[in-house]
Amino acid sequence: MTTESVVDGTETAEGIVLTEAAASKVKALLTQEGREDLSLRIAVQPGGCSGLRYQLFFDDRALDGDIAKDFGGVSVVTDRMSAPYLGGAVIDFVDTIEKQGFTIDNPNATGSCACGDSFH
Repeated sequence: MTTESVVDGTETAEGIVLTEAAASKVKALLTQEGREDLSLRIAVQPGGCSGLRYQLFFDDRALDGDIAKDFGGVSVVTDRMSAPYLGGAVIDFVDTIEKQGFTIDNPNATGSCACGDSFH
C-alpha cells in the first residue's frame, strides 16, 4: 500500500482531495458506527448510464496496490485501477434543503448523466 499525506491542507493534482466538510462527516459516521479501523474507499466501477460510476463505502480491507491518504485522521483509500480516473477529484459533503450527501467534482469526467453518479 502506498501512503501519501496532505501538507498544509493542499494536495497535488494527482491525488484525491477530501474537503473539511466531507472529512468531518466521515468522522461523524465512523464515530456513530463505533469504528475507527475503517477507511473511506473511493472506487470507479463499470456501469451507470455513462459507462462508469463512483462507489464510496467504508472498508477495513487493504488491497495490493492501494493508495491511501490521510485527511485529518480520515483515511481515504483508492485501488490502483481507479486512481487514474480520480486524480484531482474533490470529494465534498453538502447539506442543504435541496440536497444532502457526498459530491464528487472530477476533472477527468468528460461527461455525466442526470443522476450525477455516473460519468465517462
